Amino acid sequence: MTTSPRDRLIVGLDLPTIAEAEKIVSTLGDEVVFYKIGYQLAFAGGLEFARDLAAGGKKVFLDMKLLDIDNTVAKGVENIVRMGMSMLTLHAYPKAMKAAVEAAKGSDLCLLGVTVLTSMDEQDVIDAGYEYDPHTLVLRRAEQACAVGMGGIVCSAEEAAAVRKIIGADMALVTPGIRPTGADKGDQKRVMTPAEAIRAGSSHLVVGRPIVQAPDPLAASRAILAEMDSALPA
Repeated sequence: MTTSPRDRLIVGLDLPTIAEAEKIVSTLGDEVVFYKIGYQLAFAGGLEFARDLAAGGKKVFLDMKLLDIDNTVAKGVENIVRMGMSMLTLHAYPKAMKAAVEAAKGSDLCLLGVTVLTSMDEQDVIDAGYEYDPHTLVLRRAEQACAVGMGGIVCSAEEAAAVRKIIGADMALVTPGIRPTGADKGDQKRVMTPAEAIRAGSSHLVVGRPIVQAPDPLAASRAILAEMDSALPA
């Protein structure tokens, strides 16, 4: 696993337009090498932008949270492999994960199983019809993802230490809901600071609003990178 903070920080381009995303990427320059593109930007031309980023040497985490019948998932993954993406999310349902793993076989695409969204707490999970609390559901899905050969897991940093014990040292453990000390939590309910998340076992941190909405995004990214570096083993 890489020990460089620059390879571990994923900046979430959760922005409404390509122009705004381009401005952030230009502002951050060589300081940031990894970007996340989710629904908001994807539906504003973000898929072509993702291809451009990859072609320009950046790593791209395509946060599509796929879930569908096996064939549809597989065909989608095959095309995403051709796009040159580095990471792709899908909901951690065993059949979908198996189909994706088979479709991505032989490629460098890291498939990530989304366990429980960081905006959800125990009542939200109950309301969704699950019999488990968030922590238990995350661990169950981590076990299933590991069993089918996924490349990694997405979970909150609160579950990172427990998940790391299940998946071992080699799988990616990606944690959104990262908020520097004193930052607004927004709609996130299960959050940690960058240093706490690294110490808990996270391999990659997804940071969106604390960087892209900061008065000085470059300074914000540098502060987060420095905090991550302070928590990494010497």
